[in-house]
Amino acid sequence: MFLPRTFVSLFAAATFLTANIGLASSTFAKDFEVWLVDQSNSYGKTFGGTIYIYDGDDLKGKAASSATPTDVLDLSGATSALCLASTGANPVRPHMLFFNSTHSHAILSFVTSGHVVIFNAATGAPVTCIRTSAGAGGARQAHAASPAPDDSYILVANQNGKLLERINANFATNTFTLDDQATIDLATCTTPNGVACQDTLLRPDNAPIVPVVDSSSTLGFITLRGGGLFVVNPKATPMLIIAEYDRGKVRGAGFAGAQAAGLMYVNSGGGTAIDPHRFDVYAFPLSGYSAANLPNTPTPDLLYSDDSVVRDSHGLAVMKHERFVWVFDREKNVAEIFDTKTLIPTEFVVQHFSPPKEEEIKKFSSQF
Repeated sequence: MFLPRTFVSLFAAATFLTANIGLASSTFAKDFEVWLVDQSNSYGKTFGGTIYIYDGDDLKGKAASSATPTDVLDLSGATSALCLASTGANPVRPHMLFFNSTHSHAILSFVTSGHVVIFNAATGAPVTCIRTSAGAGGARQAHAASPAPDDSYILVANQNGKLLERINANFATNTFTLDDQATIDLATCTTPNGVACQDTLLRPDNAPIVPVVDSSSTLGFITLRGGGLFVVNPKATPMLIIAEYDRGKVRGAGFAGAQAAGLMYVNSGGGTAIDPHRFDVYAFPLSGYSAANLPNTPTPDLLYSDDSVVRDSHGLAVMKHERFVWVFDREKNVAEIFDTKTLIPTEFVVQHFSPPKEEEIKKFSSQF
């Protein structure tokens, strides 16, 4: 039996730990762990990194701020040795971590070196290290590696390489293979409508940020740094674009997405020269996608948009029963909470590493 696990990246800890765990003091029915990734290299080294693993019981209620990890994984040790032996290079700058459907394995991407490492979640031992392909200008960056819900593949956003890549996966046998024939080159490809995938006006910077896979594992929503979005068939070889959106319809730097209550929620954020400050949230349907469609079809709903102040939509989480979707702002330190029945947001001010107020616990704890 595998423990439920949650991933938190260190740069987002102030937002996510306080909002997502601090309010859930008595609502977890099962044991769970939280894996927290420090996105810097190992101390004093130019590679590696650190994962801190916490027992969920230690993070409940007001004791969360004093919790200490039950285990610490120094990625400059066995993980780097495996990568060096497998790829000839050390892994540099860990970034995002996901778990497969059974929580038997963790998948960690390294944004600077382009590595993806799969861990045995029970032991913390690295199982496989794969390095993504060199893409645009020789660059490779594994910004995010998202496992499919059916555990048959891992979809990799090779950011500055501007490649969407697929790792074929068999978690039961610990077999993982980068499928070169599946890759979409987002810098040079052509859309089903005969338009350049990367276009100065439509999609000026096709660095993929995060691949979001639907519950059927047959749709992949690919956010782009410069704006626009692609929906792909991730199981085809090569993978196929089945919907194309321009930056007039979907703004850039979408960092997160998740399925809830029959819709796919995707955000757009800031932090780029094109969109320095943004907070947008879209709801995409889960059907109607076809390469025969015109661009921007089917049409997503824009649920929320704010670029009037310094904002940066950067994280997204679905609450129990898919009743609410929380979208976090790492600049303003708020969470916009969307009711999936009404699609109307409510703003919640995040507390900095401090316990939430009693009235906030009563208001929001029922969501977890």
